[in-house]
Amino acid sequence: MAKPHRDFAQIGDLRVAKSLQAFIEEEALSGTGISAATFWNGLAILAREFGEHNRQLIEVRDALQTSVDAYHRGQSGGPLNLVDYENFLRQTRYLWPEIEDFTIHTSNVDEEIAHVAGPQLVVPLSNARYALNAANARWGSLYDALYGSDAIPEDNGATRLGTYNPARGELVIRRARALLDAAVPLAQGYHQNALAYSVEGGALAVRLRDGTCTGLARPRQFVGFCGEPTAPSVLLLRNNNLHIEINIDRVSMVGRDDPAGIADIILEAAITTIMDLEDSVAAVDAEDKVALYRNWLGLMEGTLTSSFEKGGKTLERRLNSDKSFVTPDGGELRLPGRSLMLIRNVGHHMYTDAVVDASRREIPEGILDAAVTALIARRDLPGAQAGRNSRTGSIYIVKPKMHGPDEVAFANQLFGRVEDILGLPRYTVKMGIMDEERRTSVNLKHCIRAGADRVVFINTGFLDRTGDEIHTSMEAGPMVRKNEMKNTTWIKAYEDSNVDVGLACGLPGRAQIGKGMWAAPDKMADMLEQKIGHLTAGANTAWVPSPTAATLHALHYHQTDVAARQRELKGRSPTLLSALLTLPLARSNFSSEAVQQEIDNNCQSILGYVVRWIDQGIGCSKVPDIDGVALMEDRATLRISSQHIANWLRHGIVNEEQVHRTLRRMAAVVDRQNEGGPAHQPITPNCDGVAFKAASDLIFMGRSQPNGYTEWILHRRRREAKKRVC
Repeated sequence: MAKPHRDFAQIGDLRVAKSLQAFIEEEALSGTGISAATFWNGLAILAREFGEHNRQLIEVRDALQTSVDAYHRGQSGGPLNLVDYENFLRQTRYLWPEIEDFTIHTSNVDEEIAHVAGPQLVVPLSNARYALNAANARWGSLYDALYGSDAIPEDNGATRLGTYNPARGELVIRRARALLDAAVPLAQGYHQNALAYSVEGGALAVRLRDGTCTGLARPRQFVGFCGEPTAPSVLLLRNNNLHIEINIDRVSMVGRDDPAGIADIILEAAITTIMDLEDSVAAVDAEDKVALYRNWLGLMEGTLTSSFEKGGKTLERRLNSDKSFVTPDGGELRLPGRSLMLIRNVGHHMYTDAVVDASRREIPEGILDAAVTALIARRDLPGAQAGRNSRTGSIYIVKPKMHGPDEVAFANQLFGRVEDILGLPRYTVKMGIMDEERRTSVNLKHCIRAGADRVVFINTGFLDRTGDEIHTSMEAGPMVRKNEMKNTTWIKAYEDSNVDVGLACGLPGRAQIGKGMWAAPDKMADMLEQKIGHLTAGANTAWVPSPTAATLHALHYHQTDVAARQRELKGRSPTLLSALLTLPLARSNFSSEAVQQEIDNNCQSILGYVVRWIDQGIGCSKVPDIDGVALMEDRATLRISSQHIANWLRHGIVNEEQVHRTLRRMAAVVDRQNEGGPAHQPITPNCDGVAFKAASDLIFMGRSQPNGYTEWILHRRRREAKKRVC
């Protein structure tokens, strides 16, 4: 394991970890035409010009939270007077004045963001294999996704275990044909009854079982093919701006038994992917950051690979090539083989000791991320090996955990200065705004205006937003139980308001309006039933946890014309601010059984996640909940659980001794759930390891953590664990 205490190099006013210096100078700068002196001088300028401003913004956060805490402590204990509360928030400039609608100015935006509605993957950049799988999930096998998930029930012998099951395969084929009949219907008959497909006179011709020859009901949906027109190997169809491939192979295992020779149906799935440097990774020092940056470099250069063992064979992953088709008129159509990649930097509140400024202070990590990730992405722009990712010459950076318009304006200015240093045209760097903090939600229109020339993305992040809701209103009273949050007034207002504001600011055609993650990767049947709600709510993208989920979620975008839905929603009455400000407080006492059940759930969730983060450096994974259901956990889920217990401690719903006892009991549960895992370090019987201490810190120090963030405790304890190994 890399040694956490590093030597530093003095570079002008900066002290830089030698591992970072070597990566920048020997790898990241190579072939860019930018000298090491230019880069380091530029970073020093950024640290000097923006470092102090960054610190001031964090101080404003703390001051506003202090004032909100004091306000709630000064109330009588009865129901909150929303009129008085709103006036208070306006007086402190927590809440900004209302403004008229406007239209953002973002230009040179790739089609995947501006005009194509589809699934979005988020993946930890620390895992090269996962990153490659996500990037390659632009196209996914519908047959594989249906067969290998619970989207197809295992009733009546349709099991998915063991060797290929023809009974299950038949259900998969029937379901896939139903998609074709709904999304790209025939003029007569059904794809279910097709015997042969061919291309005749530039049109798709389909021969049916009854001898009928027909074509598509909407002929323009046929946009390309591969192979010979009389016996094509691939047919390319388009619906709602998404592509569907029909793969024909009459000698394959599936195709030889199919009347039309169809071997698979491939869907355009993960249209965009966010490569994550933030919540889903555990990067606590320069060596960790360099590993992340190196994977981003490999993605931008197209050189990233990952080898792994499967079925006794060594397999290698690399980025897929683009796809090429013959158009109906005999021309060529090329389509991207990979997701359009965005990269999520860390938030303004994070600092890194990988670079120390002239005052011997750690610099804001977000400044380092902006400079390095943009430098690396610059390789993809015109003049380099252009078009591997963006075909419009843009760099897409998602900024998380910004609190209010001033912080968005700060990011906008920072990106502009980075462009100057790297010799990029203004507004090359685009911005995704995560609407996951309360002060951003209530001022979202101002936030978008602060980045109106860069914004390509807003979304709702229910998990982090809930954590911030709890922390912001910590002093107001005890919160409802965690699972009841989804049914509270503020959450519906939050989800609706995000869409309303995005539409009012002219995002359609220029930017994405997104919704959050489906957190149960093994429950695809439930996802297919529920996640279409994100589209009907007006989102043109929504997060999914895996390539399989992306392929299945793509079915929703064939069912729903999102652009039309957004036009419908634009005329509705805007969400009331009073609803957004309604606090999720419990209005009755909890039973002792309910209290214990809640803290059991929260303590198990915290320990299950933290033991992997601290001991193994895993920032995101499928963690079993208290009932053994695998859920995708990251720092956002940890923030909710720890803040929820901290809130109940504050208001006497639970006491410290009860939480201590519960933590020890849940430690045994987590050990059993991870039993046999080669990297798991048992928590029990002593419960004195670094991971257990981190879990305790997150709860008992939760009220004092700015905005309820978990990062500082996790980083400190992870560094401690790494030192012990070394």
